[in-house]
Amino acid sequence: MSAMDISNLNIAISNSCNDLKYDNLEAKKINFSSTKDIITFFEESNKDFSLLIFENILINELVLSKILSSEHDFSILYSEYYDNVKKFFPLCDYTLGSVRDDFDFGKCMIVNNQKAKQAIKNLSKDISHAGLYDFRLQMSLIGQIKKVSEFYTLYKGDEKDFETSHFAYCDPLNQNYQKEAEKVFTKFLKQTNAYISPINDSIKDFDNIVNSFETRISVIIPVKNRKKTIKDAINSVLSQKTDFKFNVIVVDNFSTDGTTKEIESIKDSRIIHVIPNETTLQIGGCWNLGINNPNCGAFAVQLDSDDVYSNQNVLQKINDTFINEKCGVVIGSYRLTDFEMNPLNDFIINHKEYTKENGANNALRVNGFGAPRCFLTPLVRKEQFKNFSYGEDYDICLRLSRQYKVARIFDCIYLCRRWQGNSDANLSAEQITKNNTLKDSFRTSEIKVRKIK
Repeated sequence: MSAMDISNLNIAISNSCNDLKYDNLEAKKINFSSTKDIITFFEESNKDFSLLIFENILINELVLSKILSSEHDFSILYSEYYDNVKKFFPLCDYTLGSVRDDFDFGKCMIVNNQKAKQAIKNLSKDISHAGLYDFRLQMSLIGQIKKVSEFYTLYKGDEKDFETSHFAYCDPLNQNYQKEAEKVFTKFLKQTNAYISPINDSIKDFDNIVNSFETRISVIIPVKNRKKTIKDAINSVLSQKTDFKFNVIVVDNFSTDGTTKEIESIKDSRIIHVIPNETTLQIGGCWNLGINNPNCGAFAVQLDSDDVYSNQNVLQKINDTFINEKCGVVIGSYRLTDFEMNPLNDFIINHKEYTKENGANNALRVNGFGAPRCFLTPLVRKEQFKNFSYGEDYDICLRLSRQYKVARIFDCIYLCRRWQGNSDANLSAEQITKNNTLKDSFRTSEIKVRKIK
């Protein structure tokens, strides 16, 4: 790599970078996970800007110099990038709702040193895993975090598998990071007046609400073109053993592959087959048809058309949790499997970050709540789902968690199948960015509401 003009730039390189060649640069290797290292680096910085390099990259010195000469009022700059086979990696714009701890800034960032010297005063001094997350949140309070339009890096490594990185926060191996991330994020929410106190009160008049329904549980299954899996899903409901009445509301959103015939082939009075009157409904809109159906029970329980319950006692466990906790929402835990239901990893997706003490706050920094998601029907009817086919469940859980008690089931009660026909299979970088941008917008709306609570 050729020399670049660093007259106004300090450089920090991650300890994990092992093949960078900066013969003419004064670069310091640091541990970005440690607030101690971050504080020391910026205390010693003597330039206007710093370049923080997280992974092995090549830098376009001309573009970088141009950016530094044209951008002034910022706290952090970052850009999209290409890899060494010219594959493009788009990144989300940074917004109020971009508070998830896995927000992707690319492989490096440019930092305004003056603002960094202010931010490090508020860093938690004992952080050894989530230091960069703490730093970024504090920098967002001081100045604008901005994505620039020009590319100044070329990534030299391999991208992580989406499935692995997406669920990393549920891996027991990452629990130390998760605890620290919760600590620094809770501090940030209190600084911004977006923190909410725990809601552990029982729903008022809960028993009378539940007893006013003829049916106790309705499983809601929105479906479109899932001929291969819909019977498995429905049968996993019909096989449930309970001491109460339940049904399954299948919202068949104009399937064209034979799904409708598969549904009709199962002869059981507990199946309520609904076909919408309009063609504009996404998954959220189909959920609204289900929960507003007059046959919907006291508790509306999620089941995707690809998935199944893990055993015959799932609905009973969900019901008992609702009755014991007298809550507005119950959320279970699940395992990722292949089409034949063989486990894809060694851990359960249990979202243990959602605690009674801090769950409603912590949910803002991750991209999901868990599955199955189960709701006290009058509450979810009041809120209604947004008409999206991604993130609509996360959004309504955020809104309900702000207002009502949420109970958790940490046992695995749900099998989430990954297969070629799955809507989450083989997502492009562009689609992942689009999905993350949508969830960031949900978080933005929720944070605004919490700030004026």
